[in-house]
Parts: sequence; structure tokens; C-alpha cells
Amino acid sequence: MKKSCIAMLLAGGQGSRLYALTRNVAKPNIPFGGKYRIIDFPLSNCANSGIDTVGVLTQYRPLRLNSYIGSGLPWDLDSSDGGVYILPPYMGAGEKGSWFTGTANAIYQNIDFIEMYDPDNVLILSGDHVYKMDYSDMLREHIEKDAACTIAVLQVSMEDATRFGIMNVGEDGYINEFEEKPAHPKSDLASMGIYIFNWKKLKHYLIEDEKDPDSSKDFGKNIIPKMLAAGEKLWPYHFEGYWRDVGTIISLWDANMDMLSPTLINLYDANWPIRGRSPIRPPQYIGPAAEVDHSIITEGCEVEGRVTNSVLSNSVSVGAGAVVNYSILMPGAEVGPGAVVQYAIIGENTKVCAGARVGTEPDGSEEWGVATCGPDITIAPGAVVPAGAMIYESVGGMSHDN
Repeated sequence: MKKSCIAMLLAGGQGSRLYALTRNVAKPNIPFGGKYRIIDFPLSNCANSGIDTVGVLTQYRPLRLNSYIGSGLPWDLDSSDGGVYILPPYMGAGEKGSWFTGTANAIYQNIDFIEMYDPDNVLILSGDHVYKMDYSDMLREHIEKDAACTIAVLQVSMEDATRFGIMNVGEDGYINEFEEKPAHPKSDLASMGIYIFNWKKLKHYLIEDEKDPDSSKDFGKNIIPKMLAAGEKLWPYHFEGYWRDVGTIISLWDANMDMLSPTLINLYDANWPIRGRSPIRPPQYIGPAAEVDHSIITEGCEVEGRVTNSVLSNSVSVGAGAVVNYSILMPGAEVGPGAVVQYAIIGENTKVCAGARVGTEPDGSEEWGVATCGPDITIAPGAVVPAGAMIYESVGGMSHDN
């Protein structure tokens, strides 16, 4: 059962900044890019990197996520000597038990699971990032540098650096300081929330941290600073590819729009496939009077109207004379005849009835564009926009229920 490295995927976040989109599902289970769920990206990265044992730590609204992951077959993670395992919070005999109280506590509660595989190293991942990364390259560098912890870092602008955990490095290249969202950053190396730890060392720090009543039980706030203070070797792994945290309405919309540009993230790379559990649906149907331009249209879609610069998940319908522009339509969404949907996110199984108008076109100012603007409005899953209704106002990311 011994493994060189296993992965622990933190997938229990509520995703409150996605508002009604995560009312009934965990953030990693949000539909994305027409064909995927957000969690498909880290799971696919694990499979493609040769990491065949993945513990998925769930907490908030886990049922649909658990069902989606299943045995791990779609990602080729159902091997007899590894596999994917759902790990919710639990209570042992005589224990008080609790929810995960932080990222470090989530791993602490699953020490027994990790020990089953006696790994040399443990890869810690988040379930709400969209990116392609070969973790085996990061692991190789981690071992070569004899690091207690290797942290994936992304170079950002100094202006954006105030929003991230920032790694400062010394002349030897090792991390010598960590700053959480500094007002005046000294470096532009932002933590991606992807870590590889030497397991024996991490286990020690997890146990010690759990004894600290003042700790937030968090990797960035507690574990990493304590390792630095103890003189442990921490190495930055420089990542230069596409990476997006999709924890807000605007970032979710931006990342979906990025899927329309293969130069940003190539989903057609046969050497690094992004896998997912695709529903069995008939082929897409594009009607004789339909117009489709620069859009993703997936299985089971029926398009009779005009769709431009948009992402349509499976089983979406767009009626005759309807217009969908710069929008994300999640599975089962219906846009009735003559309806208009612009700069919007339409939740699963939502109905925009005939003649309704949702969202407004930007005013033409330069700040509006595919990569920089956000949706005007978000309609909650299962909602109904009545025929002829007009929902124009910008809601700052809040979602309409009806």
C-alpha cells in the first residue's frame, strides 16, 4: 500500500460568494465550460500526473458531489491499489466530533486515511481552481530541493499581489517569508493554494497545531508560518500556465469566457485530457434559422435562435428568435422564443420564458470586454423568469430567485 505521493483534495467549501448558484451544491460541483464541473480539473490533473490515490474531503452539500465522483472511473481513478475516496467529517467512538474547522484541520481529521498508504509526500489541492498542471514535475522539484514543503506560486502584478498570500524568497531561492494579503507586498509570487508536504513533517505540525487553541487550523495562516519559524526548507514551484480561482460570480464568468479561447487553456490537448462524467444526451441540434458564433454548444442542446460568445451546457434550449449573448447557460436551462439573455449566468433548469429580457448590454466603455467585465445578472437554478419580464438592473453578483 505504500505510495510515493497521494493527493488530498479540499472540496467542502460552501462558495458563499457564488450566492444562489451554490445554495444546493458544493462549489466544486458547479457546471463549468459547457461540459465539465469545476472539480474535473484537479481530478484530471491527478490522473494525468500519475497520482492514482486521491482523498476528496467534502463537507457542504456533499450528496450531489459524491454521486458525481462515484468510483472515479471517468478520471481513470478506480484502480485496485489506489482510487478516489470521499472523506466527510466523522466522529469516532467516544469523540465529540466536529465539522472541518480549517484546511489544516481537514487533513488532521484524515491522518488515519493517509497513514494507510504510508506516503513519502502528500499533495494538497483545492477543488475550486481551473487549470492544467503536471504535479509530477512539482513533486520531482520538491524531492530534488529536499523541501519540507513546496508551494506552487504564480507571478502576478504587484497591484494584484495584495489579494494573495505572497511568498518572499532569499538568495538561495528558498522561501524565507510568507505574507497573507499584504498591503505593501515585497514580492509578486502568489500562492496558488497547491502544496506538496513531506508527510512525516506535515503530520508533526498538524498534531502540534491541533493542540493550539488560538490557531485557525489553516495552512496559510498557521502551518506554513510555523514551518518557516522552525527553519524548515520551503521551496517555491513556479507555474506559468493558465490558472483561475473561480470563487466569485465575476471570476466564474471570466473563466467560462476564457474557455472560448484555446490560446488561454487548450481543452483539445490529447496528451492532457480533462475528463468528466458526461450525461448521455443526443447530439446538439442547430436549427435552419439559427445563428451560432464563437460559442460552446454541448450535447443535447437545441438552438433555434442566435447564440454568440456564450457557453451552453448540456440540454439547453434556445427558442426561435431568441438571443443569447456573452452568457453562461447551465444544464437544462431554457430560453423561450423571442427572449433575450445578455451578460448573464443562467442556473441549472432555469426557464426564461418567451419575450423575457435578462441582463443588459454594456455601455461600450473600454472596461467592458470578454476578459475584464462580469455578468450583469445571475438567475438562480430552477427559477422561472415569466414571459415578457424584464430584469435589467445590475445586482453586483447577487442572484435572482424569481
